[in-house]
Amino acid sequence: MIFSISFGLNQSNLFATQNNNFDDFGLISIMYHRFNENKYPSTNITLEVFKEQLEIIENQGIKFIHPKNFRNSIISKKGERKILLTIDDGLLSFYKNAWPLLKEKKIPFILFVNTREVGSYNYMNWEQILELHNDKNVEIGNHSHSHEYLVDENKDTIKDDLLKSIEIFNNKLGTNSEFFSYPFGEYSLEFTQIVKDLGFKFAFGQHSGVIDETKNFYELPRFPINEKYGEIKRFKNLMKTLPFKFKAIRPEDRYLLQSNNPPTIEIDFYEDIKNLKQITCFSNEGNKWRNSKISFKNKNLLEIRIAEKFIGERGRINCSLREKDGYWRWLGIQYVVSDR
Repeated sequence: MIFSISFGLNQSNLFATQNNNFDDFGLISIMYHRFNENKYPSTNITLEVFKEQLEIIENQGIKFIHPKNFRNSIISKKGERKILLTIDDGLLSFYKNAWPLLKEKKIPFILFVNTREVGSYNYMNWEQILELHNDKNVEIGNHSHSHEYLVDENKDTIKDDLLKSIEIFNNKLGTNSEFFSYPFGEYSLEFTQIVKDLGFKFAFGQHSGVIDETKNFYELPRFPINEKYGEIKRFKNLMKTLPFKFKAIRPEDRYLLQSNNPPTIEIDFYEDIKNLKQITCFSNEGNKWRNSKISFKNKNLLEIRIAEKFIGERGRINCSLREKDGYWRWLGIQYVVSDR
């Protein structure tokens, strides 16, 4: 099995963990976009499948986390299985198809809105967004103003775009959110610093992984759900993923210049991960998924040697470690590949 999984750096965490076992299930976060828009399979999920996914979560006793309890849920009740629902873009198909179901079931979630598109064709308008904003189970998160490829822009352009979205949030909703979602899930160290400086407390990508207290709160992972990656068997496997805790990943910047392509990846794990030497890794180097060449430089420092350049916009490395009872630890790294 290969999931698209990415974990953030250990820069803005709460504290370093001393234990890595089944006492900590972490927090699974999943991301949706469209509902019953079959023309867009890469971002769509059918309502029928969505209902079945919610039933799986409920039947397995996984607790839906309210965004207001997000931070505390990571550091408390580690032995409890938890999940956070997020929806990006504020598309009309979510409002028409999924929102009534979530409202009826009183399931909490974050809806990330890019302010430029509000009220345009196929997007929710401010009256509809305000309706959700006034529901106690809903958080309206910030998803930038333009939703352009901001990671490729200079610092001033990124900052101006986010300031515009913050201004509109304050005018329309009376407040800005603590939660931010990177357009296309792409970010650099410079981008994350801007987000932090503007007062956001948490920022999500569109990459996969399980959140725990060692993750950078400005590079939070999510499992993207769509027609391909929302298939029920895969979804059930996803619900049995666990956090993979590490001290650092190098190179730190997720924005990769051609002069550094391909990178040599180092992952510095915590000392108490059982059977770490059984880890397996894959990468999409050369635009083809293959088994990565790995070695340990010491007991806990893994080196991943990428032989060919990453081709296209994203370079991915996914690693997994089998645990008991059908659980897996998942770790992935996603780089934005610049053409410069």
